This record gives sequence, C-alpha cells and structure tokens, in this order.
Amino acid sequence: MSTQLLIGGRFYSSSSPDATAMAVTDGTVVWLGAEQPGRALHPDAEIIDLDGAFVAPAFVDPHVHVTALGLKLTGLDLSVARSLEHCLELLRAFAASHPDGAILGDGWDETGWPEGRPPTVEEIDAVVQPGRQVYLSRVDAHSAVVSSVLLTAAVTAAAGFTRGAPLRADAHHLVRAAVLSGLDRAQRDRARKAALDTAAAHGVVAVHECGGPEIAGRTDIRELLDFEHGVEVRAYWGEAVRTADEARALVAELGVHALGGDLFVDGSIGSHSARLRAPYADDAGTGLGYLDADTIATHVRACTEAGIQAGFHVIGDAAMDAVVAGFGQVVDELGGPAVASRAHRVEHAEMIDADQIAKLAAWGVIASVQPGFDATWGGPDGMYATRLSSERAATLNPFAAMAAAGIALAIGSDAPVTALDPWSAVRAAVNHRTPGHGLSPRAAFAAATRGAWRAGGIRDGVAGTLVPGAPASYTIWDAADLVVAAAADTVQRWSTDPRSRVPGLPPLDPDASLPTCLRTVHRGVTIHEA
Repeated sequence: MSTQLLIGGRFYSSSSPDATAMAVTDGTVVWLGAEQPGRALHPDAEIIDLDGAFVAPAFVDPHVHVTALGLKLTGLDLSVARSLEHCLELLRAFAASHPDGAILGDGWDETGWPEGRPPTVEEIDAVVQPGRQVYLSRVDAHSAVVSSVLLTAAVTAAAGFTRGAPLRADAHHLVRAAVLSGLDRAQRDRARKAALDTAAAHGVVAVHECGGPEIAGRTDIRELLDFEHGVEVRAYWGEAVRTADEARALVAELGVHALGGDLFVDGSIGSHSARLRAPYADDAGTGLGYLDADTIATHVRACTEAGIQAGFHVIGDAAMDAVVAGFGQVVDELGGPAVASRAHRVEHAEMIDADQIAKLAAWGVIASVQPGFDATWGGPDGMYATRLSSERAATLNPFAAMAAAGIALAIGSDAPVTALDPWSAVRAAVNHRTPGHGLSPRAAFAAATRGAWRAGGIRDGVAGTLVPGAPASYTIWDAADLVVAAAADTVQRWSTDPRSRVPGLPPLDPDASLPTCLRTVHRGVTIHEA
C-alpha cells in the first residue's frame, strides 16, 4: 500500500471541517485531522505540503457534449462576437487561416448584437471560398446558419427549414450530421482531448456525455467511450425505446450507461423551439414538441422495467406538462417506488411550476440544471425577457423551490452552451437573477459534487465528499479566505471560525475572484497539475 499525507491545507469536509491534513491510501481517503497526529499515524507516507491551499471534493459536470466542446475550443469560437459584422470578420479570418476543409463555428448569439439577427446564407457565402462547407451553430445548439452548399434538397424539404431563417429541428440535424461525418478520427480525438483537458483544469474528474442520434451520432459515442483520459465519462444516449428488451439491447449495443440526457421533448428558448403553453412574446409560435406524453411514458416504463436510468431534455412549460403526464402514467402502472428506484432525470427543467415540482420530487426524479443559463440570459433585460416577457422570465429556473420540495439537483454546464467552469456555475446558482430562486453556497456546491455523482447513479453516500472511505477525487485550489454563508437573498451569516463545525467555501459574491485550480486528482491519480 502507498499513502500520501497532505498537510498544511484547508479541507472541505463535513466530518472534519477544521482538518489541516488528509491521508490517502491507494486512491481512498483514510483519515483527516491535524498534522501532528497525521504524521504519527502515517510515518512512512509521502508528504505533500499544501502551503495553505484549499482542498475540496472534485466536481462532476452532469451535462456535457465533449466533442462539440472540443471543436469549439480548437475551432471557430463565435461566443466572442460582439455584432453580426464582428461574427463575419471572425469567420473571414478563420477561413483565411484554415484554407482546407469544412468550417465549424459555435456560440453566436444574436440577441446581444446591435443588428439583432444572425448571418444570412448569402453573407456567409460572401466571406468564404465558393462551395466551402460552413456550419455555424447558435449558442444553444438548437439552430444553425450554414453556407449554401449544405442546403441540399433533403435539407430544404425537412421540417425546420424556413428560407432566410436559421435551420432548426430535422433540417438542422441533417446538416450537423453531414458536417460531422466529414471530420476524421484524429480531428475528433484532438477535440476530445482539448475538452477533457479543460475539464480537468477546472477541477472536474467526471462528465456525463449527453449524446444521441441527432446530436453527434453512434460513431462519436463509441469513440468517446474508447478514448483514454483521466476524466471519467458516463454516457447518456437520447433515443426513445418501446420495451425493456429494446432498452437493454440499445445499452449493450452502444456501451452507454443510460438512455436519457438530450432525449428531446422540445428545443430551446433562444431558438424559439422550447414548447410553450402560450406564444412567445416576440414570435407568434409556441415552439416545437418532439415527444408526446404517451411516448415519454413508453420510454420511462421500458427503462424502469429494464433497470436503466431514463431522462429527457425539457425546457418549456408545455414540454414539462408532457413529461409529468408521461411519468404519471408509469407511476400509476408500476408504482412510485419502482419509478423512484431508477433515479430518472430531467435535463434543464427551466419552466417548471409548483405542482410539477411536487410530483417530480415525489417520484424521485433528479433535475440536472445549468445555472449558467440564468446568469447569461436571465434578468429583466435578458434574452429570456425578450422571448417570454419579463414576468414569465422571472419564473425560470426556480432552484430553491425545487430543492425545498426534495428534488435532488445536479449542477452542470451543457458545455459548449455555457463554459465548463463549475465555480462559475455554483456562483450563478447562489446569485440567481430572480430573488428567492437561489441556493445557499453549500447547497450549490453539493449539487455540483455529490449531487452530480448521485445523478450518475453513484449512491454510496461518500462519493463527492472528503470523509474516510471516500474515493480520493479532489481538487487543490488557490483560494481566498473561506467563509460560511447563507443564501445570497436571505440574511447573511459569515464566519471563518472553525468552531462553527461548518466547512467554509470561497466567497461566491458576484465580484469575488474565483479559485484557481492547482491540481486535480481522481481516485488518487493526478489528472491535472498547473
């Protein structure tokens, strides 16, 4: 056996909040306490002096698109575009410096541009070589603009094609599949490495890949599961099944862990494709619905009977109506305990009301949420207010109500939609734009660590914590003074006194500097070191 003794640190541990040392043996935390007894108990241990650094359980991101994130990191990142003109300038420069192959861009958001609209096909064609494939995905990944060569007869005949507008639904899926199929394995692996390296550098030791036939396809999910990296990957596949046998066969065929993630019930608010009860404030439509309640029920029933976790992408209130109705059918047939035992999930769950919250909580459904959405698009002047009205926008992402009702939360990013930066996500959950919707720092941090492990089926009671017997999956941070705080919109209670027996966290107020990752360790193995 080999033991490491970490000394001179500050540890986020519920069992030993005043610990200054931690012992790890063969990838497992075996002891926490003061340095002197630690040295006496482990005289032959390798000593690691932390020099006052903060050690906390490593993060897990429960909703990521690994290859897409890597392609954004290694390709054309349009999230920095300040205007339509700037977007086209970035495209022109990228095309000039990368003269061969298709151009994949990601992250544009016209709602913050003075022109208020995305590029047209003609504008894209004008800044690249004739006949070159250009695919530019909107920030939410539910629509895209492309060059004319990609507008085949099949695309223009598909649902979601409207001349002069971004591609949505089937038209978008056809184009995305065509462009991704043109990449070679080396390009895809470079992207995966970039994405997972970024995860490790942000203190993330595991990610939940949310793939599907309409996202990156079977080849991508198989290659990702074969890709070797220190960051652990749990794979979700978004394809509906009809029977338990079909569910088991699909899991076996692809090697995935669950049948959920981005199994689309609807689209996104930004692309006007989230399914709503009432029309959008800036559009006459009510969005797109991809699955009805009966199809949802069939999938949940099949997965429950097969012992497989299920889940759905659901954002709009009408889409959530369908999800709750579908789950309700299965609860009526199989019973609440049978459904709850599978820890099924909903992804995003942005427009959810009190009745729906109560039902999902009673049925043990986990919510995988992305506070970065609220930070990016919430508030009275944000995209949500434009699309929905400020009154409806203020009801989105009610994290506090969900947690209070007993819904287990897991905090993630949906990267590349928002950055894979868990401290930013935790801070966004604490500093929600709607008063009363935010979480306490401790609750938000728990949702990004042990809550995210639980969302991935790990229910051992110690994963995502630093207590004896827990896997040694932790991150060492350069962090400011630690504080103990209530939720941002309640009475504040600050303390740095270890006698409070409550472990402190770095300050998470909006103007505070977030911690810097020094080292990330997963089950005792260092996977990132600054």
